[in-house]
Amino acid sequence: MTAVHENVSATGLPDGTATQLFIGGQWRPASDGGTFTDLNPATGRPLVDVSAGTGQDIDDAVRAARTQLNGEWGSLPGAARGRILNKVADLIERDGEILARLEALDVGKPVGQPTMLDIPMAAGTFRHFAGWADKITGQSIPTAGYFGQPTHSYTVREPVGVIGAIVPWNTPLMISAWKIAPALAAGNTLVVKPPEDAPLSILHLATLLEEAGLPAGTVNVVPGLGEIAGDALAAHPGVDKISFTGSPRVGRIIAKRAADTFKRTTLELGGKSPQIILPDADLEAAINGTAMGLFFNQGEVCAAGTRILVHRSLYSQVVDGLAAAASAQVLGDPFDPATTMGALVNAKQRDTVLDYIAAGRSEGARVAAGGGRPDGDGFFVQPTIFADANNDMKIAREEIFGPVGTVIAFDTTDEAIAIANATDYGLAASIWTRDVSHAHTLAGKVRAGAVAVNGWAPIDPALPWGGMKTSGTGRELGWAGIEANTEEKVVTIIL
Repeated sequence: MTAVHENVSATGLPDGTATQLFIGGQWRPASDGGTFTDLNPATGRPLVDVSAGTGQDIDDAVRAARTQLNGEWGSLPGAARGRILNKVADLIERDGEILARLEALDVGKPVGQPTMLDIPMAAGTFRHFAGWADKITGQSIPTAGYFGQPTHSYTVREPVGVIGAIVPWNTPLMISAWKIAPALAAGNTLVVKPPEDAPLSILHLATLLEEAGLPAGTVNVVPGLGEIAGDALAAHPGVDKISFTGSPRVGRIIAKRAADTFKRTTLELGGKSPQIILPDADLEAAINGTAMGLFFNQGEVCAAGTRILVHRSLYSQVVDGLAAAASAQVLGDPFDPATTMGALVNAKQRDTVLDYIAAGRSEGARVAAGGGRPDGDGFFVQPTIFADANNDMKIAREEIFGPVGTVIAFDTTDEAIAIANATDYGLAASIWTRDVSHAHTLAGKVRAGAVAVNGWAPIDPALPWGGMKTSGTGRELGWAGIEANTEEKVVTIIL
């Protein structure tokens, strides 16, 4: 397939970058003409003004989605839905260069990262669920009958209905695919609210959904402010489910809004993931993998392994290794091949991370590397490693969402598991060991939705993703993604 090499504007944006609302198959401004300014995190300067959806726009989008649920899309056979999803995957791959540029400009990450992960994962997610679209089946269930008469009982899986998808700013394209693809495979329609800090790749995805032949109104994309467009979507009585990825604070607000109309919810709310390095670990692999879990995407990752639990016999070596990895990071222009770490998404996030670094110092942790911000423009923070820390410190208990790791020593495996589980979160964990039997045992003891052994966060469209405790409720991806987007109906025929 021919790659698209786009012309770019003075800001670096591809010419013709979509910035309006996409409702009912039409591109249009907000109902009140309002906009918000999307910034370039690497420079702190404006990229483009984007239409800011209102409550009226959300209502229009929900109505368009409801019409398609009861219309052409709702009556389309699964095999036909699958063909469209495969076409979307083809188009994502075709426009990979455009999408990578949009993500780098909008999020601040080095352009090679979306090229390596986000875009292949988004395309793979659409392809995976294209394969499920004509395989969503029920089952026949034998019963004892009905007052002496035989019965035939069976189940069917039907679409939940209109789904509101609220997407975070750290990996917007990939996570929007996680929400859109399984919902469409199951026959649902959607209203998508992109993040105001990084809406552009999702708006470009809307152009690809349109090009792939999705009936108008099946997926509607309404950028806007969370407290206006997001709140209106969560509260709308015409929405049957909300799928949200973001912070626990906002997740609680959305859950309360959804409760008023008993909407179903899938909530992925971040984590404080442990990485446990046992004394028999491959030390070089563990240090390199742990550094990746800390610094990928500037640490703005829900599964970031920011609590590094190290057996005391390896403690100084791991601290030194991670400090060296932090010092080796090159911060700068996302399009410079030498850059390995970009900027945080906005000034508020930068200042939040700097506040956590100050808290770590004040609580007595030792800064082994980093600990500040570089000179110059943009929302950059130095990758930071804290040593001589304990699990009661703020930097070990709260999600920082930046390139900051806290290294904690342990003496026994039981102590490591106790520290790993002593958190309000439960999204992911990593275990580094050569002992496969031990790995299986420990994986069963860690309270997390996903446990990786000798690696960090190996995600795949076929694997369910989600957490427990404050990390949220429900699962996305895999067969769990189909279950999350369908209602099971029982039909009983009295013979």
